[in-house]
Amino acid sequence: MIEIVLSSQDPRLDPFRLGERQLTTIADRRSTLAAGKFIAEGDLVVSRALQAGYKPQVVLCDESHASRFVGEIETAGGSCLTADIEIRREATGLGVPLSAIGVFYRSTPLSENDVLANASRVIVVEAVDNPSNIGAIVRCAAGLGWDGLICDTTSADPLSRRGLRVSMGTAFNLRFARSNNITETLQTLRNRGFAILALTPGKQAVDLSQIKLEQTKPRALVFGSERAGLSDEALKNADFQVRIEIDKSIDSLNVAAAAAIACYALR
Repeated sequence: MIEIVLSSQDPRLDPFRLGERQLTTIADRRSTLAAGKFIAEGDLVVSRALQAGYKPQVVLCDESHASRFVGEIETAGGSCLTADIEIRREATGLGVPLSAIGVFYRSTPLSENDVLANASRVIVVEAVDNPSNIGAIVRCAAGLGWDGLICDTTSADPLSRRGLRVSMGTAFNLRFARSNNITETLQTLRNRGFAILALTPGKQAVDLSQIKLEQTKPRALVFGSERAGLSDEALKNADFQVRIEIDKSIDSLNVAAAAAIACYALR
């Protein structure tokens, strides 16, 4: 059933008044025991969340999208609300109200072993704390056929509001997990037969175009923060330190741009 909301003060809209930090704590988001909820913004992201099996608490739509989603939302145990544009604007705090916005429950998080179980192409990120960069990396990885993402505890949440918006919901289709120790993660990858390639603009790095791996060789790309780059420990545990050849007047590429190039070159 579609529930019609006639006032912006209706308590059924209260979940949309919460800030992202109130839906889940930083500890929740960065722990391997992630909990709480996330916000899916836009009809495409809402649709992909439902298709991926995430359980909605409540979804607020315009009239046409309420009719489109109500069956899936009810089947999944959530509420489907509709309201006019001014009520949606005031309740969500968005200057341009979206055709659909939903509050969803997080599913049981995957472990590192879950992600690696059937993977041969993996992305590892260390201290990539900008949600937009994480969202873009997720979208590149998913679009170019990579199997999974492992984030350290200082990297942004793939299910953050901005991260999901940038990834267009592709985070629902890319298996990801948190690592409490990147050094141990890289050692695990090595033990599983992965070639580990750390992206760095350092002079000691080999140009990406020179890297030749057997097609069947599992591989892991490791990316670090925009400013500091990868830690010494991460670089030390890589089989290859790799750079992307760019104009000498530029020190480095944005990490998401570097991920797109490397994911394509080594897919």
